Amino acid sequence: MGKIKIGVFGAGRGKTMIREMLNNPEAEVVAICDKYQPLLDECQKIADDHGVKIALYPNFEDFFQHDMDAVVMANYAHEHAKFGIRLLKSGRHIMSEVLTCATLAEACELIETVEQTGKLYSYAENYCYFNTTYEMRRRYRAGDIGELMQAEGEYIHDCSSIWPEITYGERNHWRNRMSSVFYCTHSLGPILHATGLRPIAVNGFETRNMPFMRKLGDTAGSAGTLIVTLENGAIVKSIDMCLKGHSVNYRMFGDTGMMETDFHDGGYMHLYREFGQNCAGTWEKYRPEFVLPGADASGHGGSDFFTSHYFIRALQGDPDALDNIVDVYSAVDMCLPGILGFKSILNNNCKIDVPNLRLKSERDKWRHDTFCTFEEAAGDMFVPCNAMQANRDEIVPDAVYDEVRRKWENGEPG
Repeated sequence: MGKIKIGVFGAGRGKTMIREMLNNPEAEVVAICDKYQPLLDECQKIADDHGVKIALYPNFEDFFQHDMDAVVMANYAHEHAKFGIRLLKSGRHIMSEVLTCATLAEACELIETVEQTGKLYSYAENYCYFNTTYEMRRRYRAGDIGELMQAEGEYIHDCSSIWPEITYGERNHWRNRMSSVFYCTHSLGPILHATGLRPIAVNGFETRNMPFMRKLGDTAGSAGTLIVTLENGAIVKSIDMCLKGHSVNYRMFGDTGMMETDFHDGGYMHLYREFGQNCAGTWEKYRPEFVLPGADASGHGGSDFFTSHYFIRALQGDPDALDNIVDVYSAVDMCLPGILGFKSILNNNCKIDVPNLRLKSERDKWRHDTFCTFEEAAGDMFVPCNAMQANRDEIVPDAVYDEVRRKWENGEPG
């Protein structure tokens, strides 16, 4: 097989994938699509610096017609399934950035499209590939802490300073309309990827919408928490988004030990193991090495290297890559607790069952469910992105978005 011809849809987040693919000897970036011309200009410079010719498109329909084997979906997070389904049906493989889908109806259609076309779907949940989270997967599957009983994942990212840069002052930008628990796969995904366990139920909770985010045009709860029940009875606490500070940490408790990452101590692992005697185990502290050379120089603590690498190698039929990618079923498992967690929030935090969409009988119950906070996808099942009635009715003045746009245009922080 010759080089795989790659297209990239979305040049903001997509620039990382473009660089990774340009450095991959088995891939050839042939086309990039983005509606924002300055981003296309940046991509042109990247191409020139690498001495390659890449077609640049401001329009998706023209990009869609380009000769490509596979497409990286780095467009708006609530539209990955919408465009990804079209690309799969056209015979292209896809690697989707976070998130998987906006509704259960999209989840059903995405799974069935992958099954019917036989094309590869890989979910680029890069947080599964930190040196620490990948090591958690290895140690858990080696049986080093026994069976999972409880786990915690946290993705604390105060985005207020970069809100102008990532929302451009657009009232209808997806980030200004997502629920507090929509963006859940950075915290939940590494736990599911490590254990291979499926979520079966979720309870959702959210903070109120705080002034430091509302003055930037964000109307949802500023942070959310999911309590997820897994198929073996284990419980996972998943916490996300705009709290003060910055922290990406994971803890897993098994019946013979525990392990946790240490974001604030340079990417170390802490592992406790018992060897047949209760409360008489040993502790290890060490910094895991990346399993492949070349990762250290990539973004997000080295994890961005792996999503592109495993996608290309999986397309070549590499069994190790096929084992390490996040396939469409696992990607949906990571995403559904966020969608259904918000339904729980709107219903007094009640427990909501998470369907197993690997089963057609389960899909039949959900294939028309468009419940979400994005009106264009939800139709008559639309819900506002904040559970508090006071904020639900209050309209953010245009002046707020005008000011955010001014900050973006002038390169000012939020």
